[in-house]
Amino acid sequence: MEPLAISLRPKKLDDVIGQTHLIGEGKVFNNLVKNNKLFSMILYGKPGIGKTTIANVLVEELGLRYRSLNATINNKKDFDIVIEEAKMYGGLVVIMDEIHRLNKDKQDLLLPYLESGLIILIGMTTSNPYHSINPAIRSRCQIFELKELTSDDVKTAIKRVIKNNLKDIYIDDDCIDYISNISSGDLRYAYNLLEVAYYSTDKKVTLDSLKNISNKPNLFHDKNGDGYYDVISAFQKSIRGSDVDAALHYLARLIEAEDLDIIFRRMSVIAYEDIGLANPDMGVKVEACINACERLGLPEARIPLAKTVIELALSPKSNSAYLAIEEAMNDINKGNTGNVPNNIKTTSPDYKYAHDYPNHVVKQQYLPDNLKNKRYYKPQNNKNELKLKEINERLKKIINE
Repeated sequence: MEPLAISLRPKKLDDVIGQTHLIGEGKVFNNLVKNNKLFSMILYGKPGIGKTTIANVLVEELGLRYRSLNATINNKKDFDIVIEEAKMYGGLVVIMDEIHRLNKDKQDLLLPYLESGLIILIGMTTSNPYHSINPAIRSRCQIFELKELTSDDVKTAIKRVIKNNLKDIYIDDDCIDYISNISSGDLRYAYNLLEVAYYSTDKKVTLDSLKNISNKPNLFHDKNGDGYYDVISAFQKSIRGSDVDAALHYLARLIEAEDLDIIFRRMSVIAYEDIGLANPDMGVKVEACINACERLGLPEARIPLAKTVIELALSPKSNSAYLAIEEAMNDINKGNTGNVPNNIKTTSPDYKYAHDYPNHVVKQQYLPDNLKNKRYYKPQNNKNELKLKEINERLKKIINE
């Protein structure tokens, strides 16, 4: 009953697919095996790219005693047992999945033994360890990022399986290309799809049979991992950079994940942070788009989303409002505030009511004394803000006369 993806795990570093920056002649992991030495480390990267495989291959090639734990599933008692075993044998390698979920009790239990070298830890995670792993653990480990597998890497692996393990399968190059493309670099996913196709089609795999099993790409949408937030970041940055095609690409990935809420939030903040006063109507248009999407639902919501994202990407940009409030908040956080001028305090007899004056402008101080000449809003060079700049300068002139 063992899945193909498990039974096919390499037993030697030379058989690992991809990760050529870590594996190969003169590379880090090969040299560790050559020198018969292992250090605590954290392996991070997307699912299905070889983290568990490399961890197991290292200990197998070095002939080291090891135990596997999961930071989420295994409890404190399991950790106690592993530590006692390490004491009994004078050392132990602990291969730990989901290490970014390791709670404080388990961390406190492990730290002194990591420090002494009694336990060598190989942690695995899909999250960026620089953000998600406790610094005390992180500082005792070397960190290695595993790269995404390419379509060619996945194709190489599939052809190797067909040659060595599924010799009686009928499958053409178009089917192999389809599996490698739809797996999006996740070799485990590719193996699983191939195995299901093999057993569900009487060993004669066609494009139609593959599409019946899986017709959606294996996109990485772990909300607790980097991949998800990278797509969100890329979505906003593509719109900010006016690359309409990239913006639509990342929109499509978020639609595929069916996460309308994050799309709505990102579009709303983009309308005010990145486009702002250069095109103030975009805020209203985004709100109208959100209302339409909520009424339509998916899949139809993709249409108003695409229309609005195109407008956002191609709109003139200005972050002057964002910069203005950031500078004002920075003054507040530094304690650079000052007293409210007497003339605009509550019930002040010296207050001049603006509606009693032409253009609703009156010569009167509003900012505290120490900030009275401060200018937070600095208009940028776009059509709409040039008009605002002209109005602002005219009003300032009236006030200062």
